[in-house]
Amino acid sequence: MPYIQVRGVQHYYEWITTTDNASPDRNPLTSKPVLVFLHGWAGSTRYWASTAQALSEQFDCLLYDLRGFGRSLLPRPIPTEVTELGYELESYADDLADLLDTLGLERIYLNAHSTGASIAVLFLNRYPERVERAILTCNGVFDYDERAFNTFHKFGGYVVGFRPNWLLKIPFADRLFMARFLHRPLAQTINRTFLEDFLMADHEAALGTVYTAVSLRASEEMPQEFARLTVPTLLVSGQYDKIIPAELGRKAAALSDRVEHVVIPNTAHFPMLEDAETYLALVKQFLGSSQEQQHQPSAVQNE
Repeated sequence: MPYIQVRGVQHYYEWITTTDNASPDRNPLTSKPVLVFLHGWAGSTRYWASTAQALSEQFDCLLYDLRGFGRSLLPRPIPTEVTELGYELESYADDLADLLDTLGLERIYLNAHSTGASIAVLFLNRYPERVERAILTCNGVFDYDERAFNTFHKFGGYVVGFRPNWLLKIPFADRLFMARFLHRPLAQTINRTFLEDFLMADHEAALGTVYTAVSLRASEEMPQEFARLTVPTLLVSGQYDKIIPAELGRKAAALSDRVEHVVIPNTAHFPMLEDAETYLALVKQFLGSSQEQQHQPSAVQNE
């Protein structure tokens, strides 16, 4: 499996492309633009693979696992320089910049999901010259509620602390695990992948990002970050998303005239998997890779 050193941590990455001379660990030698994917909390590149495959005719797609998640696990014992990076989302944005530098990529397109989309917003504002266009899937801004946040952090601590591998042996555990995230059911193999990634995530990274992504600081700073955006951005919400409701996406998009917001009906937190056809049509149109499509899919609700 291909790995690359990013700020003291071996990061798993792979290319998905139709280029004949490409390999998973080597930059494709083509003139196609590069589309980079960021996954969400406790996930990995694996759930983006089908989307990347569908877009690989138009883009060389780069997928990688965020620090402490998927196959980008922290070294043990954790070196001081890695600990000092912390788990603030802007630190992960800097990870992406370092990854691009190491791979020799100057300008990209970006598609990010959930917590990964929050990282993407920070990246867009820190390195706007490096991104042509961005897609944020299931993201938004929220108001601070001390009691709710404290409860969430306490519950998150329990969830991160209790992740026995024997859960994989319990029938339908993967389906139960994914139930809150979905409006439409997914194949069992996909559900199992999500559960495996959740169990695999490093404790430090999983807990650290829970505290930083949902916090007083995030509630104060993320609206400002959305307001500062200069890169053309598409924000896609799922109609029945319970994790980041579509209304929070609408609020975020209203802060900037650079952000277009759409809601995909009958989907929740993973619209790219729950309704791949609509999601891909929307993304291709926004990225300009489907010249013949002049109108958005009728199933999409523009905001």
